[in-house]
Amino acid sequence: MRLNLMIKTSPLIERAMAFAREKHKDQLRKYTLIPYWTHVEDVADLVAGVTDDERVIAAAILHDTVEDTDTTLNELADAFGARVASLVDELTDRYADPALGSRAKRKAKECERLAMVSIEAMTIKLADLIDNTKTITFYDPKFAPTYLKEKAALLEVLKAGDPTLWKLASEQVKEGCA
Repeated sequence: MRLNLMIKTSPLIERAMAFAREKHKDQLRKYTLIPYWTHVEDVADLVAGVTDDERVIAAAILHDTVEDTDTTLNELADAFGARVASLVDELTDRYADPALGSRAKRKAKECERLAMVSIEAMTIKLADLIDNTKTITFYDPKFAPTYLKEKAALLEVLKAGDPTLWKLASEQVKEGCA
């Protein structure tokens, strides 16, 4: 395993990683073309740095499975329990479909929705934002200003998430805007 988790691994975390690697096996990260599962591992590492709750870490590993693969919430609940599935559900973008309006409108609606999720889901979302921001600001300087503006708005609604990750994400977005 590539994970550098700040906690000892557990059977739940190991099963989540194997599941995510299988589900994302044919996917590559935009810009870098490295295996997509490296993103979920990096997000999980950030989350593991602020919590030892194995269900939250497992949800971090699985956070994109419903959104980006054929995985269902029922499948996650059966395999990992209701709490993990619930966290993944909270993290699954409801407004990704371009048919739902302009990017700005969809991102604003998703931001409103994320303001209502659990503290644990906010913490995972902060880790996701941190990992994605590094990649986008480095590899896509033309899109980065749009992305950073969206993330600055998102940070305002994620303040209840982990304060260490919120501070790191906030600094990253500010630096990217400079």
